[in-house]
Amino acid sequence: MRILGIGNAIVDVICKVEDDFISNNGLTKGTMKLISEKNEFQRLLSHLTIERTISGGSVANSIVGLSQLKNKVGFIGKISNDDLGLKYEQGLIKENVSFFYSKKKEILPTGTCLILITPDSERTMCTFLGTAGKVSEKDIDIKALKKAETIFLEGYLWDKGEPKKAFDKAMSNSKNIAMTLSDKFCVERHKLEFLELVKNKLDVIFANEEEMISLIDAKNFNEVIDFGKKIGRLLIVTRGEKGAISINRDKITEIESKKNLKITDLTGAGDLFAAGYLHGYINNLSQEQCLAKATEMSSKVIQQIGARL
Repeated sequence: MRILGIGNAIVDVICKVEDDFISNNGLTKGTMKLISEKNEFQRLLSHLTIERTISGGSVANSIVGLSQLKNKVGFIGKISNDDLGLKYEQGLIKENVSFFYSKKKEILPTGTCLILITPDSERTMCTFLGTAGKVSEKDIDIKALKKAETIFLEGYLWDKGEPKKAFDKAMSNSKNIAMTLSDKFCVERHKLEFLELVKNKLDVIFANEEEMISLIDAKNFNEVIDFGKKIGRLLIVTRGEKGAISINRDKITEIESKKNLKITDLTGAGDLFAAGYLHGYINNLSQEQCLAKATEMSSKVIQQIGARL
């Protein structure tokens, strides 16, 4: 198996909204808010029209993208034996992703993410993690870890208690570790821990410019480049309209973003960017080719609704 993803198993519920829905509900456009109470999630949903429901989760989206590029991949994520959990599992199987988790009836339901798309195509997410947020070290399949050449983790999964133990178990039993920092608020919640991971434990790091500036308290992007050179890891940073950059010690590779796209929904842009890059990475392509494939994949997904091609 080329890559094993470990992340939150979330069913995406996609809805179109006006900007005032975001402000009226105290949300910050373009970010992800964790909702701890199912009733609050249901309240938000009750005012909306659902455009589409699809299996999701950041790393799971990347893993599906890698499978579509004909790579042998797998995924570990916690679901409940309920209707959404069954649909989630079927969605992965349909995409030829090996699912290394035996579902059972859990106290909490399968996780759900409400994706709100505003007229500018930006997406704001409200996530009720459900049982996805309760992943523990018992849920991590050691045999699957040993078979994987690389594991891919998401910052969203990192939390104190059982999820952190699962994270640690995965990292300590893996040959090569890639991770996405996921979200600026996620970085701010776990800044010291993430900084330690980036400096000392990860082999490949994905982040956007805002997340990296927050992580190292940088004044400008030049400080991010200097940091990337010093850590001696493979750091890939997306910069929106400015394109993307990979930093590997003193080797800096940049790519421009694709122009004149008919952008419909930015959901999954980072997930599919990571899929394209990792496809190049595990198949020994050059940095230029890795970034080109990443940009191609992310450009495709933002011209449709949903985070999967």
